[in-house]
Amino acid sequence: MLLKTNNLRYINNQKATIILLFTVFFFGAITAQEIIEDKPKEKPSQKRDSVFSSFNALKVDGVAAVVGEYIVLESDIPKEREQILAAGGNLDGVTDCQLMGSLLENKLYAHHAVQDSILVSDAEIRSQVDYQVQQFLQYFNGSMERLLEYYKKDDEASFREEMFEINKNNQLAAKMRSKIVEEVEITPEEVREFFNAIPVDKRPRFGTELKVAQIVAEPKVSEEEEQRIIDRLNGFKEDVELRGASFRSKAVLYGEDPGLKQAGYVYTLDRNKPRMVKEFRQAAFALKEGEVSEPFKTDFGYHIVYCQKIRGQRYDVSHILLKPKVSYDAVEEAKQRLENIRRRIIDGDISFADAAKEASDEKETKNDGGQLINPETQDYNFELTRMDTELYAQIQNLKENEVSLVMKDEDNRGDVKFKILMVSDRVDEHTADYARDFLKIKELALKEKQLKAIEKWQDEKILDTYIKISGSYRDCKFSGNWLKK
Repeated sequence: MLLKTNNLRYINNQKATIILLFTVFFFGAITAQEIIEDKPKEKPSQKRDSVFSSFNALKVDGVAAVVGEYIVLESDIPKEREQILAAGGNLDGVTDCQLMGSLLENKLYAHHAVQDSILVSDAEIRSQVDYQVQQFLQYFNGSMERLLEYYKKDDEASFREEMFEINKNNQLAAKMRSKIVEEVEITPEEVREFFNAIPVDKRPRFGTELKVAQIVAEPKVSEEEEQRIIDRLNGFKEDVELRGASFRSKAVLYGEDPGLKQAGYVYTLDRNKPRMVKEFRQAAFALKEGEVSEPFKTDFGYHIVYCQKIRGQRYDVSHILLKPKVSYDAVEEAKQRLENIRRRIIDGDISFADAAKEASDEKETKNDGGQLINPETQDYNFELTRMDTELYAQIQNLKENEVSLVMKDEDNRGDVKFKILMVSDRVDEHTADYARDFLKIKELALKEKQLKAIEKWQDEKILDTYIKISGSYRDCKFSGNWLKK
């Protein structure tokens, strides 16, 4: 099963590490940022002038390689090493030749992404850079001087421009790789052939896997509390519409959406780019400028929305979110309700799966007997060593089919619920079995087929692309034919 993919395997891990350098402080990236208009595209002659002027300006550094219209400087290799180490990456045994090979591959992807007219949004990238700079500044206690000193930059503009180029090239390369493999599929027969070709003593081992089910009880908000919230929002609406009160002031003083403050008390919604939950979008897009919606409910609570401005398909809106309060009695009722369900299961009056269908308040799992779905694999199996740490802590001492004690759970919105868990199946660490582990084997087979597709593409494009490698790097033994020998 050995593949000639040293560089290809390496680049995936290594590139992810480089990206981590710029995302380590804000994992998850941007979910909602203001869109900045794209800059006008340069004419081809302007682009060539820009490329060669950059080349001339950087020539003093020493050009280690040229791939199409991209260059790799001598300083890029040690810089690459420093950045990976700074991000916590492990480079034990990784040579400068391997780092160069990785950089060459990335430039090749980016070059052909441009040739194939693959587009990335400059506006989105600049918005991402804005967010990254803010996160970096938090790390340096708001000091731009310390930030620039750490990254050895003379000014903020040059720092932002380098971040922009890194992000853009990474996006271009990623989109090019995705395009190469997007139509690669694998048949059941190919999976079987892949598995049978692996010597028995070299077949992969899979770690201990569990299937986990849960039953959830959520405290109920009383009808009186819900009506109190609705009446309060209607009062805000009347103050704004009839008495000329400031909606922004109401949102600042009473709103319970922390994200609204971070956005400057205005969200920009675009009809062509869905954002926010469905109920929120429907209410916002039904308004005219200056109108306030009727109160409506989402999973977050109750809202009223104010339409500040309409710009074509884009709506600038604000809102007031109020969350109904759950009483102490409701919390205790939910806990006791789940205690009673647990007792019925232990006494054998009802199975865990039937109890989940009958009594669980979690819509996503109740009709599936409470079975949790692994978000990584989209099946019911959780590999013990890769399980979410919180879930692992809750089930680590459970035997198969043992029901946990009632546990209190509080999410990041402060909502409280109670749950019981059960390990419904356990498979100990084992050598791959075709029938039991078909989905995992299929994934391995597909990845190998994708790697071969990338190898084939790379071999062809290296021959078709202007590539020049200088100096000591011509002595490297690359996994790809970068020297075209």
